[in-house]
Amino acid sequence: MIRILDIAQKDLLQILRDRKTFMFLLIMPIAFTLFFSIAFGGTGQSASDARLPVGLLDQDQSALSGELGKVLTGSTVIRLDQNAERTPADLDKLVADEKLAAAVVIPAGYGQSILDGNPLKLSVIADPSRPATSTVQNEILIAVERLTSAARIAQIATQTSIDPSAFDSALAAALAAWQNPPIRMDRTTSPAVKVQSANAMSAANSSPGMMLQFAIAGLITAATVIVTERKSRSLQRLLTTATSRVHILVGHYLAMFALIFAQFVVLMMFGKIFLGVDYLRVPAATFLVAAAAAACISALGLLIGVFAKSEEQTVILVMFPMFVLSGLGGAWMPLEYTGAAFQTIGHASPIAWAMDGFKNIVARGLGFNSVLIPAAVLSGYALLFFALAVWRFWSAEEK
Repeated sequence: MIRILDIAQKDLLQILRDRKTFMFLLIMPIAFTLFFSIAFGGTGQSASDARLPVGLLDQDQSALSGELGKVLTGSTVIRLDQNAERTPADLDKLVADEKLAAAVVIPAGYGQSILDGNPLKLSVIADPSRPATSTVQNEILIAVERLTSAARIAQIATQTSIDPSAFDSALAAALAAWQNPPIRMDRTTSPAVKVQSANAMSAANSSPGMMLQFAIAGLITAATVIVTERKSRSLQRLLTTATSRVHILVGHYLAMFALIFAQFVVLMMFGKIFLGVDYLRVPAATFLVAAAAAACISALGLLIGVFAKSEEQTVILVMFPMFVLSGLGGAWMPLEYTGAAFQTIGHASPIAWAMDGFKNIVARGLGFNSVLIPAAVLSGYALLFFALAVWRFWSAEEK
């Protein structure tokens, strides 16, 4: 055990002396995480109004036309964009330029026509070919029906009380009643699931994705240590001592694992503090995935180290799996955005399983059990890579 720790300590000191280590393991993951967060619409975006913008021109300027404007203002579907200086021609141009989803013109005499029981038709400016047009028209129709119904109720209340002043209060009460219908649908979120900001949701993919990708990139330095050790004949001299091949392999592996797991911890804390990615929602689950992913990537690094014969070959053997495994595994773009076939192929990459494990916690609101399968698959990959590294090491070194 002492020999294993000595080899691991020697490797760590040698790796940390190389400036590329910090660039691959910390600087580049942070930079690319921020880049992908911005690219996918996370960082720097403030909350926006998703309602459809609809222009309104009130040519009537009556009390009832004003009430219609208030009803439309309270809509959860459309957002009124009013400017008293606009003309119908201005609204038509704004709709044609797609700056407004539609526009409504309330004609003169509209309020009196409602009281007379024969409401005038509103003028709706819209492009029938646009999908949003029918949505806007339905919302306007609902608002008109509410206003005309409330006006009728107010007229009946006025006639019953024989008090003309009762109309306004009855109209207000009738319109207010629409705010609390007898049947309504509410969407609720389980308290176990924390609602995240747009930035956090975007970073929930880019943060673990870049962390995993550049953990593989960081293997360049770690694997080169093994190559250099073999080329300088240090390995051969080490084999003449009481140190066994098992000690050598496990020592190198332990150094890689410690380095990558430490990288994960630092980057997860960065994501938690600065990007709002809730890695610590279920700490045990998050660290289990991190440990399994570190074990897998470390075993891959060990395999590359014993296969590569030169520093240049090490770079190639690291870069190829980094791009292929990261691209297939959803480190750049969520696999949920792809088809079923690509998702199946993508899960041939261990990165996809690591992404599943992290996102089950930070994005999907799942519990500890949700990471057991991803962690098991990653452990299986780690055993496979380690076994291949042992086979290669035994068959190629100092026969």
